[in-house]
Amino acid sequence: MRIIFIRHGDPNYENDCLTEKGEREAKLLAGRVAKWKNITQFYCSPLGRAKQTASYSLAAVGREAITYEWMKEFMYKIEDPTTGRQGVPWDFMPEYWTGIPEMYDKESWRKTDIYRSNPELIPAYDEVCDGLDAILSSYGYERENNYYKNNNPVTADGIAKQDTIVIFCHLGVTCVMMSHLLGFSPALLFHDFYLAPTSVTVLATEERRGSIAHFRAQVIGDTNHLLQGGEPISAAGYFTDVFQG
Repeated sequence: MRIIFIRHGDPNYENDCLTEKGEREAKLLAGRVAKWKNITQFYCSPLGRAKQTASYSLAAVGREAITYEWMKEFMYKIEDPTTGRQGVPWDFMPEYWTGIPEMYDKESWRKTDIYRSNPELIPAYDEVCDGLDAILSSYGYERENNYYKNNNPVTADGIAKQDTIVIFCHLGVTCVMMSHLLGFSPALLFHDFYLAPTSVTVLATEERRGSIAHFRAQVIGDTNHLLQGGEPISAAGYFTDVFQG
């Protein structure tokens, strides 16, 4: 099982659409997606910037995407204790969040005061994880503890059916889904990883012993299509210079 996460293009957050740069990025991305073979299904966030990004790729391959409400950006606002900012539940100052041991634990982050300050946040996290597991279950992958069981029949050559899905969404909710699949605290992904606009992130299951499947990241935040197209990588959501190489 392979999951390809794609962040939307350079955003105009005020109008929930792409900037002119974001449109250029999405068109370059579409050229890349058009080369991918055997995509089982496309999925998309309901938000405008993700749908607009996906539209170019879907037109290029003559496909449609399934939209789920829970794939929208993980915008469950909190008050930043350092700056007083009301906003997304990440981008905390390092001297704050790194001093909380629970932030590093894949379960204990739920108990922190900051994440419990918005009563909608933890249920929303679980909704995303449950939604993702429901999709995986439809492809024969059932969650067991911290791994998955592949229930697909094995062919004569000993290989089970392999599906590839593409999800057009957002930085924050991608971090939530990756934390569930890889067994990390989402706080680590929120603060330690950057996924540039239209970047491609690939996770796939390794099935080394029978039906036991575990997701492993192959690619995180790849922007090769932008570099090849001569389009600078956007720094939207990043707090330092982006390496353009």
